[in-house]
Amino acid sequence: MKPLTEQEIRAAFVNCTKGEAKRLAIPRDLADRRWEDLDYLGWRDPQAPDRAYLAVELDGRPKALALRSSTSGSWQARRSMCTMCLTTHSGGVSLMVAPKAGRAGQQGNSVGAYICSDLACSLYVRGKRDAGVGARLPETITLEEKIGRTVANLAAFVARVTG
Repeated sequence: MKPLTEQEIRAAFVNCTKGEAKRLAIPRDLADRRWEDLDYLGWRDPQAPDRAYLAVELDGRPKALALRSSTSGSWQARRSMCTMCLTTHSGGVSLMVAPKAGRAGQQGNSVGAYICSDLACSLYVRGKRDAGVGARLPETITLEEKIGRTVANLAAFVARVTG
């Protein structure tokens, strides 16, 4: 992923107002991120743990989504699989819900997906973060194919939000 600036990220939000995008918390360490290891930038709002955000470059243009995550509960102790990177976690996957873009979102429509709670799918796929024993099932595809699958899953989610 190519590095994004704070202004590019704020301008890329598709499912919130410009005012909301202006007020939301953007990570302060953008310059220190290892962008070459990221397929998307994902972060949680430190002031509101149920809010999460992601920014991705699709077709040469950045798009960003505002998400709400489920609150933790006892059900999270079960092993669950992220629908983006296909990593399984015990308690490390959350239902992330994004209001749809445009009129549909204004009417309260939303789209959800189970995503790694720490939004570190890129690092799990590349083996740079360990989710524990059995988190990554053995596969015969290459790393590039795994990355491509993750990006395709993410693009499909963004398309559902913007469609």
